Amino acid sequence: MDLTRADGSPLRVLVVDDEQNLAELVSMALRYEGWEVATAHTGTKAVDAAREQRPDAVVLDMMLPDFDGLEVLRRMRATQPELPVLFLTARDAVEDRVAGLTAGGDDYVTKPFSLEELVARLRGLLRRSGARRVESSSLLVVGDLELDEDSHEVRRGGEEIALTATEFELLRYLMRNPRRVLSKAQILDRVWNYDFGGQANVVELYISYLRKKIDAGREPMIHTMRGAGYVLKPGA
Repeated sequence: MDLTRADGSPLRVLVVDDEQNLAELVSMALRYEGWEVATAHTGTKAVDAAREQRPDAVVLDMMLPDFDGLEVLRRMRATQPELPVLFLTARDAVEDRVAGLTAGGDDYVTKPFSLEELVARLRGLLRRSGARRVESSSLLVVGDLELDEDSHEVRRGGEEIALTATEFELLRYLMRNPRRVLSKAQILDRVWNYDFGGQANVVELYISYLRKKIDAGREPMIHTMRGAGYVLKPGA
């Protein structure tokens, strides 16, 4: 959430994939980063969308129903020569990857991919293309637990703890509200920020993941308040 356009407005990303469910899944992950996202399901619509919306980056599937990703890229680059592109490819053939990169694609991920990897690759492309980092104090500290919002490093008692992107965001929310009881609804709204159809058990699941990493073998910091929610506070 620390990357913006030079004027401070949200970054714009165009997601191009003919698999609508996959395009929507990727779009949700990118919106979660605070970016504006548009989608297109054919090469023709992708080129039109790029011309109209002037995105800051494109996530582009190699295989589209009308023409392939390389042709989409060629047409987009005719009007936006520096446009960063992350290719999605289901093929393992090295030649395809090399062809994409030499045609001007900046990076690629091979299907199936993790959303975390895709977001990380895209953040790297956007940084290299000049997206601006929002400067702020980045260190959150509660007891012996530290979270760096810029480097995404987490330590407890000086020991580094590896978290997934969702675990990190959940912990960040808890640490921004120490000693405050947060309901499942509040956590869902802030951390997932889209409708899970009432599936609050996703919160329980991620709280359990987080406990295994943060509290394992240590004084517990994440506490369940029956019927109310969860609270993070230093061990007694």
